[in-house]
Amino acid sequence: MTLRRLRAARVGSMALVWMLLAACATRPVADSQMPWTSGKLSLKVDASAGRPAQAVTAGFDLRGTDLRGELRLISPVGTAIATARWSADRAVLQTSDGEREFGDLDALSREALGEPLPLRALPDWLAGRPWAGADVARRDAAGFEQLGWKIDLLRFGDGALTASRSEAPTVVLRVRLERPD
Repeated sequence: MTLRRLRAARVGSMALVWMLLAACATRPVADSQMPWTSGKLSLKVDASAGRPAQAVTAGFDLRGTDLRGELRLISPVGTAIATARWSADRAVLQTSDGEREFGDLDALSREALGEPLPLRALPDWLAGRPWAGADVARRDAAGFEQLGWKIDLLRFGDGALTASRSEAPTVVLRVRLERPD
C-alpha cells in the first residue's frame, strides 16, 4: 500500500470514528426500544386567510408517545424531507434548511404548515384509539371525534385511516399503514 493510500485510509477511518461518536452522543428523543410505525400519508390543508392550499404526500416512520417521540417524513424517492422530535417541553424540526426548536408540537406544525395539527395525538390515532390527553366528543362504528377532528377507522383493518377537520381551513390526513408480514 502506498503512503498516499495509507493516509487516505487513516483519514477515512478517523472520519468514520468521529461520525459514530457523534451518533452515540446524539441520543434519540424516543426510546430506541419502541417500535416504529411506518406507512404513507397524504395531508391536504385548504386555502384560508390569504394562505394558499398546501398538500404533502410522503412516507413516514413514527415512534414514541404524546410525551416523547420522533416522526420522519420521506419523499416518494426515499430522501428525508423532515424529522420532528419532541419531548414534554420542546419540539425540534430538522429539514435541509437546518434545525429549529419550538416550545411544543402545535407551534412546530403551525410554523411548518400554517395550522396546528394534533401531532401529540397521532401515535394513538395511528393505533386506532383516541388519545388519552383529551376528551372524546363522539364514538360510533365509524370511529371517533376528538380535538375537533373526525377519525374514520372504517378501513383500519386494512391499514387505512382518515383524520379530518371541517373547521376552516379544512384539513384532511389520509394514512396507509404498512403492516408487518
